[in-house]
Amino acid sequence: MALAALVMVLTPGPNMIYLVSRSVAQGRAAGLVSLIGTGVGFVVYMTMTNLGLAVVFVVVPWLYIGLKAAGVLYLAWLAWKAFRPGGVGLFEARTLVHDSRRKLFRMGLVTNLLNPKAAVMYLALIPQFIDPTRGSTTAQGFTLGAIQISVSMIVNALIVLAAGSIAGFLAARPAWTKWQRRITGTLLGAVAILLAREVPQAARP
Repeated sequence: MALAALVMVLTPGPNMIYLVSRSVAQGRAAGLVSLIGTGVGFVVYMTMTNLGLAVVFVVVPWLYIGLKAAGVLYLAWLAWKAFRPGGVGLFEARTLVHDSRRKLFRMGLVTNLLNPKAAVMYLALIPQFIDPTRGSTTAQGFTLGAIQISVSMIVNALIVLAAGSIAGFLAARPAWTKWQRRITGTLLGAVAILLAREVPQAARP
């Protein structure tokens, strides 16, 4: 579970994009406040999933299929933004309005709640690690969720703390920035393709 969570968090997505952009534009403190918001978002997902949200997707399967399809389209759009001419790299400096800590927290929370990667993690990936023969599935769900949250928070905190230095390094090396965009776009596209392959399977009766 820890390895799966590490792979997911290292794949650029909405959370990472938001945290890095805030850290580069407004400083590490802003990035860390935003990170706390994303952490609360994970707790919300974990709680709702373990209290029976997954049952809703079994009863109304088209909601689950729609969620996966929306996630594929969103990740594909992010990949195109990285690849397109004039696209902005993950660590490139950009002009953003300075937000209050309350808004930073709120935006971090909302970004994660609308993050298709988080939804896929809790509704499709984590349940695969639950074994009904090993006791309470609810307890296992909360334990696995806690592992995922811990890995995500640690890795994202390191990214937030290093974002400013990485942005300065890339600013002095334009060629590296181009490759960073390509790598980011490739990773996002690969995840979109993998998820797209699962949509038809989910639609089967």
